[in-house]
Amino acid sequence: MRIPADISDMIDRGALVAINHSGGKDSQAMTIRLIEAGIPRDQLLIVHATLGDVEWPGTISHIRKTTFGLPLVIARPRRSFFEMVRARGMFPSPRYRQCTSDQKRGPIERELRRYLAANPRFAGQIVSAMGMRAEESAARRSRPVVSLNARNSVAGRTWIDWLPIHGLTRREVFGAIAAAGQEPHWAYGRGMSRLSCSFCIMSSLADLQCAARLRPDLLATYMALEDEIGHTLRPDGTSLRETLSRLDAA
Repeated sequence: MRIPADISDMIDRGALVAINHSGGKDSQAMTIRLIEAGIPRDQLLIVHATLGDVEWPGTISHIRKTTFGLPLVIARPRRSFFEMVRARGMFPSPRYRQCTSDQKRGPIERELRRYLAANPRFAGQIVSAMGMRAEESAARRSRPVVSLNARNSVAGRTWIDWLPIHGLTRREVFGAIAAAGQEPHWAYGRGMSRLSCSFCIMSSLADLQCAARLRPDLLATYMALEDEIGHTLRPDGTSLRETLSRLDAA
């Protein structure tokens, strides 16, 4: 893997390279590629934003098993996903992704700021590596591979966001995992195409139906919450109960 010059300079100056790891295939392939690139291990850190009850079972243990013994920081939200939804009276949506800001990005950034403060040897320099790929969407295709995170580059910090596997295809991602002698998270083998919340606002209908089969108890919790607040997880306004009934009847 070719490391951009700006990132190489940061690494040479002793920056922390924080690997944002969801437990999914892209995070796993990214970790493999960064290890293969020869980045000093004492400059690597895994950070995972746990999603609690809505996270796929076994995610943290899968991360520990596949990250080469690198240190792992678990970032926890101030309130659970369901508490967040109840407080707003609405589920997140593709236009208002409170789940990303409150449950993932915010907790991760908070833990990384703490880690930098507690480890002055990094001199406030951090490269935040994320497994976003151009193939996934038009929005991700347009994202720069290297960018300054101005919001977090304050108080003596230099914070650079990096997308190391931006150009990889889905096939190449699974190929990197296999070549390293690893397996992806178990949910892929059971039919899921992506790994995030078990029931995600961005889920395809196929993934939604698969998650319903794999996690019926959690599905019941979502359905009860939809009834309670009068709002639906699905952006089209169709309840999970109605959506899944239509899929089962098709």
